[in-house]
Amino acid sequence: MATGPALNIAIADKRFAAQGPAVLAQLHLTIAPGSTVALVGPSGVGKSTLLRLLAGIDTQYSGTITIDGMPAAAAPPPGFVFQDPRLLPWLSAIDNICAVNPATSREAALNALALVGLADVGDLYPHQLSGGMQRRVALARALAVNARLLLLDEPFVSLDRALVSEMQQVFAQLIAAARPTVIFVSHLAEDAARLADRAVLLDGRPARILADLTLPVPRADRDAATVANYRQQIDAAFETVG
Repeated sequence: MATGPALNIAIADKRFAAQGPAVLAQLHLTIAPGSTVALVGPSGVGKSTLLRLLAGIDTQYSGTITIDGMPAAAAPPPGFVFQDPRLLPWLSAIDNICAVNPATSREAALNALALVGLADVGDLYPHQLSGGMQRRVALARALAVNARLLLLDEPFVSLDRALVSEMQQVFAQLIAAARPTVIFVSHLAEDAARLADRAVLLDGRPARILADLTLPVPRADRDAATVANYRQQIDAAFETVG
């Protein structure tokens, strides 16, 4: 059973200056509860901007965004994973998790670490953790904030392929176990092909939805051929406007 919220997105206009160019315009999306949606597009197209609107961090736009019927700015904050871990170096892993939500108990923080396969590192500091482990702590921190709605901004960027594979496995296991609603940003078709139920492709300025692709084979059943097929579908859609 799905546990994550539904999202309804209707952005009429988003720009960073009153007389500046629109970044997003007439962008409409409905996100089903418990689904994993990849926002795929080139750097600078507005993917991260859209995440900040969904998180209620940026409210300067025309339109509406609701999370289970509640305006995004008034809804419980999502669990947000940034492009880099952003761990506080003077705090242990467990204290980094507790710092973002004072209501998080030590037990809850340890449970979050266990969910990402790091049950034994709670007392270690960021400099004692590998890059992949730091990314996992950042994911555990997001779970402590809101395990029902996760927003991930290029979660695999700057990692070598071995670490990407490791993080994707952790991510897939977490989704299968908890069924949160997940929206993640990537500029790589590969990430969407491996992890998403749906790939929303963005392009242009202002950004528009170039294609909205359903990826129906369950993540656990995707072999190399299925991933390659999905990747080709995504790449082909971008090539039509290339």
